[in-house]
Amino acid sequence: MPDAGPKTRSSAKTPEVPVLGAGKTVKLKDGAFAARWHEPLVHQSVRAEQAARRRGTAATKTRGLVSGGGAKPWRQKGTGRARAGSNRSPIWTGGGTVFGPHPRSYTFKVNRKEQRAALRSALSLHAQRGSIAVLDTSVFTAPKTSEAADLLDDWGQPFPTLVVLGTDERDAALSFRNLAGVAVLTHENVGIADLVGAASLVCSQTALDALTARAGGSSTVKETQAPEANAAKPKAAKPAKSTPAATPPAAATADRAAPDREEAAQRAAGQGRPEAARSNQDAGQDAPRRTS
Repeated sequence: MPDAGPKTRSSAKTPEVPVLGAGKTVKLKDGAFAARWHEPLVHQSVRAEQAARRRGTAATKTRGLVSGGGAKPWRQKGTGRARAGSNRSPIWTGGGTVFGPHPRSYTFKVNRKEQRAALRSALSLHAQRGSIAVLDTSVFTAPKTSEAADLLDDWGQPFPTLVVLGTDERDAALSFRNLAGVAVLTHENVGIADLVGAASLVCSQTALDALTARAGGSSTVKETQAPEANAAKPKAAKPAKSTPAATPPAAATADRAAPDREEAAQRAAGQGRPEAARSNQDAGQDAPRRTS
């Protein structure tokens, strides 16, 4: 497996990118925009994304699915022709298809670290080329396509252009989506194939932060909320376990043996004596009498 660790970072510093509509520049983070180009990982990730988009509904009929062919075309012997059992055999015209496609899934897995490394490579490529810019979405108080076109013309980067926005930046999305050569996606739906296929990239500040966190494998929202959640929930004291009073072994044995002794005494008093007398009587009857 190709190395996807921190060794893939390059020594070049990330440049400052312009902010469209604000007339200033911002500094990109080295953790997401200073990695070197890793073509095997990018190729693997693009293949996985494109394979996942396939419907996988192609299907052909085998000889068992083609209608007809129930009767033998002619008898087995005596005709001089080759024997045949069905006119829907794959070697016949109109017969079934052998080894044809059937509905299946084309998806395959790419490791999470490899996906992050490929995303860093795609973002770093735009940073090195200077084909990335940040969009100030506050200038779009209402959908305005002409204003969006003027921003791209002033920037002067080639098309096609990918515009990545947040889910709540609707006015900016409506302004860019009708331009030729411009694709608009949210940061949740953008993929590596979209980044590599675009000649220039425009991101809002919300989308830029989300892509940076996604490329680095961390989320700033979770990091800020985790300590507060831990502090708000104090640890509950565990209830003390109640231990039964220990009884001496000798006393426990005596308590268990007391009922047994009483039961044995009652049995001997009530049943033992009649049985002994009955046995003595039987013995006296069976013994021969003495004659004087």
